[in-house]
Amino acid sequence: MKYIKVVVSLALVFMLCSAFSLKSKKKDVYMAGVAASFTDSLVYFTDVMLVDSVRLNKNKLLPQRIQYSEQLSNYLLQKEGLKNRTCFIYFGTSKDKVKKTINKMKDKYKKSGKSQLREVDAEFKFTKATEY
Repeated sequence: MKYIKVVVSLALVFMLCSAFSLKSKKKDVYMAGVAASFTDSLVYFTDVMLVDSVRLNKNKLLPQRIQYSEQLSNYLLQKEGLKNRTCFIYFGTSKDKVKKTINKMKDKYKKSGKSQLREVDAEFKFTKATEY
């Protein structure tokens, strides 16, 4: 009888531990970029896109954020010949929240009346950043 209680207890503990370990906490990451310059009035916006196999760290920050800004900056330099762009990356686990943030940015630039808003070509895609 004592042996059965020990086996049942171990089985219960094992089932409890495995149930919590199966719970997936990883969520998809959506990203959008904005590129502006202090020397001209053009402001470029990317679409909100899902970036494959990218996950936020335990502090809910995007690992290697700088590399995503560089991807956008390099693309605009190569395709459009635009130098000295300051690129901002907005990210989150909800596509709607990222889209809302981008729309607020667009509204601020439109209200100023000094900027021309442009969309980055649809061929531009963020790729997973490599770790150092």
